[in-house]
Amino acid sequence: MLRIGLIQMRCSPNPQENLDKAIELIRQAGAQGAKIVCLQELFRTVYFCQVEDHKYFQFAEEIPGPTTDRLGKLAEELDLVIIASLFERRAAGLYHNTAVIIDADGKLLGKYRKMHIPDDPLFYEKFYFTPGDLGFHSWKTKYGKLGVLVCWDQWYPEAARLTALQGAEIIFYPTAIGWHPSEKEQYGERQHLSWETVQRGHAIANGCYVAVPNRVGHEAPDGGPGLEFWGQSFVSDPAGKLIAKGSLGEEEILLADLDLSSIDVQRTHWPFLRDRRVDAYAELTKRFID
Repeated sequence: MLRIGLIQMRCSPNPQENLDKAIELIRQAGAQGAKIVCLQELFRTVYFCQVEDHKYFQFAEEIPGPTTDRLGKLAEELDLVIIASLFERRAAGLYHNTAVIIDADGKLLGKYRKMHIPDDPLFYEKFYFTPGDLGFHSWKTKYGKLGVLVCWDQWYPEAARLTALQGAEIIFYPTAIGWHPSEKEQYGERQHLSWETVQRGHAIANGCYVAVPNRVGHEAPDGGPGLEFWGQSFVSDPAGKLIAKGSLGEEEILLADLDLSSIDVQRTHWPFLRDRRVDAYAELTKRFID
């Protein structure tokens, strides 16, 4: 069995404070037997994409950089894999929403740049992030093959499929999603249900584990109504069954024990990959079929 840990936490306006908190929670997860630990999306900062303001570019950093250096030393010390979502400064005027994969030896194994970038009220990510250009990948870590997608990517079955086809046994989705306070009463339950259901569907369709850490707390970095992040981080098995689920509003370390041998059992009993008609899917590369 492989134990993984998802970090569900509140974030303050102080990046150093958030990093220190995340490191302490990773230590606690490691002490409880976790061998792969994944942090939520943009864990070092408040979710600044609620507004379009150039001042928030100061939060970006290079990769490799100070955060990956510190997390690399921690991964080596604790002998575990760390997945961390960062605001990457690639070059002047070129920024990405990037997840890094640090292996248990402390080395930066790879990175994934978020491919799908939203532009919705209070989720103005296109102002900050260039769409990813590294494609979809799987990385062989000390403790298993994993893929990483980020938040808005979770709505796209193509992203999950291409990641699974790269060999991922677990797909991690670092996430920052919440309710608009004005919409919660009318739409909140439906929004959360859609979010959880589509990702459990990716687990079923691809016969792999799906693990989703989401932040908690109310954040309004520049005033206004802000967002209420709904937490409820979860892990789904390859049959879509929830094997771990976090609380609505509390900080916590969500632990789950994964039996990677169940992937082959699931895929041989539900042989979706075998029966794919790869000869008939060319039109998926079109925006729309008129």
